[in-house]
Amino acid sequence: MIGLDIGSKTIKIAELERSGQTFRLRASGVVGYKSTSPEKMNDDKELVIMSDVIRKLCKEARIGTKEVVVSLPETQVFTRLVKFPLLTDSEIASAVKWEAEQYIPFPVDEAVIEHQILDRKPNSTPPQVFVLLIAAPKLLVEKYIRLAEMAKLETVAVETELIALARSICPPDQTVMVADFGARATNIAIVRNGNLMMARSIPTAGDALTRAVSQGLGVETFQAEEYKKVYGLSSSQLEGKIKGVLNPVLAMVTDEMKKAIHYYSAEGEGDPPRTLVLSGGTSSMPNVIAVMTELTGMEVVIGNPFARIQVDPEAAKTLMSYAPVYSIAVGLAMR
Repeated sequence: MIGLDIGSKTIKIAELERSGQTFRLRASGVVGYKSTSPEKMNDDKELVIMSDVIRKLCKEARIGTKEVVVSLPETQVFTRLVKFPLLTDSEIASAVKWEAEQYIPFPVDEAVIEHQILDRKPNSTPPQVFVLLIAAPKLLVEKYIRLAEMAKLETVAVETELIALARSICPPDQTVMVADFGARATNIAIVRNGNLMMARSIPTAGDALTRAVSQGLGVETFQAEEYKKVYGLSSSQLEGKIKGVLNPVLAMVTDEMKKAIHYYSAEGEGDPPRTLVLSGGTSSMPNVIAVMTELTGMEVVIGNPFARIQVDPEAAKTLMSYAPVYSIAVGLAMR
């Protein structure tokens, strides 16, 4: 199975095959592009550009199958944990659509609505069933399926980015917080025992960090991007100037994380997360673990989607430094 992660600036692809009870990485690849982000594509010309990029990536990565699971941008998807009385599975399936009307910010008849039963608590007062409600605009889903078809791929499923991340980088027996830093948005989630319990997307991410460096040091954007990658959050490099301008931006992100944890705890969903799992390109910045630990007060780790995947030793040498970038693509392919 192929996992296809279409970001706002890069496209990542991973092909996995089952090997007993585990997976083996057959192929992978990443490519940058300058086209409009796919969620804003409104004409065939843009779709043709994007499909050409995907098709070339598949060829260069030597992808061997056509069946693909595609991620939808978290900023365009609505995810919410809903509590139901102790209903049967079929009763919940019938009730989900009516419940969705109260929550989703677009008409139900224009949405694709899915749900996942996470937990049953027959002994709570009152007895409850916890259900994850996921809704996306039909036009968005159809656009991604069409894009895959134009790239000569067969879409077997679409998923949200955070559900894929929960599968690839989160421990199956803990409650953790996930922060996936993209270029334009940071997706944060609380994952319990591998199940997505809360999802939120905030418009502060890699581009905002680059702008902060550019404005703070008075340098061009391309140079600011290099400074961010090379010096990151180090106190000893460039007299800590890069860290000084990046810290306030990261503090805005961590404030949103704390709000999410507070809400999760106030709702009585379970023990709050003690570990923060980082993903995305920003997680590779120097000294990011120490700074995020200081800002959140949590244990911080870099998510490794290949931790449970068999990877050829030669390929591993190249992939390990870029592992967090592949977290969504790998999670999709593991579906």
